[in-house]
Amino acid sequence: MLDLRSRELAESLQHQTVTSQILNVISDSKADIQPVFDAVVGSAARLFEPCAVTITFLKDDQLHWIANAATLPDFDIERVKAIYPIPFDPERSPPARALLERRIIEIPDATAPDTPEFTRKAAATGGFRSAVFVPLIKRDRGIGTIVLTHMQAGFKLSEKQLALVKTFADEAVIAIENANLFEQVQKRTHDLSKSLEELRATQDRLVQTEKLASLGQLTAGIAHEIKNPLNFVNNFSALSAELVDEMSELLQEAGLNEERREELYEIRDLLKSNLEKVVQHGKRADSIVKNMLLHSRSGSGERWPVEINAVVDESLNLAYHGARAERQDFNITLERDFDPLAGSVEIYPQEITRVFLNLISNGIYAATKRAAEAGRNFEPRLKAATRDLGDQVEVRILDNGMGIPSELKEKIFNPFFTTKPAGEGTGLGLSISHDIVVKQHGGRIVVTTEPGAFTEFILTLPRTLSAPAA
Repeated sequence: MLDLRSRELAESLQHQTVTSQILNVISDSKADIQPVFDAVVGSAARLFEPCAVTITFLKDDQLHWIANAATLPDFDIERVKAIYPIPFDPERSPPARALLERRIIEIPDATAPDTPEFTRKAAATGGFRSAVFVPLIKRDRGIGTIVLTHMQAGFKLSEKQLALVKTFADEAVIAIENANLFEQVQKRTHDLSKSLEELRATQDRLVQTEKLASLGQLTAGIAHEIKNPLNFVNNFSALSAELVDEMSELLQEAGLNEERREELYEIRDLLKSNLEKVVQHGKRADSIVKNMLLHSRSGSGERWPVEINAVVDESLNLAYHGARAERQDFNITLERDFDPLAGSVEIYPQEITRVFLNLISNGIYAATKRAAEAGRNFEPRLKAATRDLGDQVEVRILDNGMGIPSELKEKIFNPFFTTKPAGEGTGLGLSISHDIVVKQHGGRIVVTTEPGAFTEFILTLPRTLSAPAA
């Protein structure tokens, strides 16, 4: 009697230990439930030796093999896996009936005439004589089975063993539920993170839009105030230069000694040089004011469908010949990769041409500047490409110039920001281009760059404008 009691206590302790181990696996395997299935079949195979234990999962009206374990020396797992998947047919399949009726079904002899057809075929393939099918129930719905098979007929589980198998089944369901909940939490967390990022991006865009709107109004006011006195400076500088020329004629007629005449000529030349600088910088200031006014306006001209390839090609030629006119020794290799399907785009042609000219000119400047620093072994190149995107079209302007440092990349579309030396850029070209593409045309403009290697501007324009520019 004492030995029986000791065996029962040892058996109970073993069952509790196995259950605890499986629960630990469940705790450690929130996202991946396969280790839980492996632990269940492994523990059951050891406890109910010499049984083979299989877990199946119901999906698309079929029972699929999930995990398998056995302590039999000649057990062939591949032979068992070959049985699956099996159709969910309660009339021919005991595991399907166990799921449908949500109860344990035992088959004492799989070769008996009254055994369902599928079980007889499975027994012949898997090499077993008796089987026990335990359903996995989740919220009153069968989702799979634990199958225990034995090489001999008449195999039955005791009440305690059946209770333990039910515990295993419940633990497997808990693992599946945990995995589903973990996946839902992960997805929800991802969605919330994405929403938060989008909200922050929207807030940043709103703040930037407000800043640009205020800056546009301020720019327009300042530009108009500067325009009038600047016109006087430019006009009277040009007039004064003409008066100097007239003064030179009068000096030739005046009766002055040679020394005095030379002194006056020297003053005249200095005065003329100063006036030329005033005229030069006055024109530059006038150009800046015009750009400021252009930056502050929302849109101009008319829109109509045009062939985007033709616009890009024309801009390439204009920018190239413009740079060629300034420097006769200038040279750069232009590459064209135009998609024949790019087709027509509804745009403000004059405005979009300004964008292309600005981006291409910037690319030419960067590539030739790198060529000047690198020497004869470097060949400056600029590539323009178009691509059909269905209801959008993409335009890329790529140069192999100096690139843009990462700390400056976020600032390049800000008004009055430039990386060019003083006197070579106003800092408004990219800002205006951004407004034309994004605000006026509802498109997108981004830049990818690698310092010392390349810069590429990628423009995406919609095929049609939804509404006229404000």
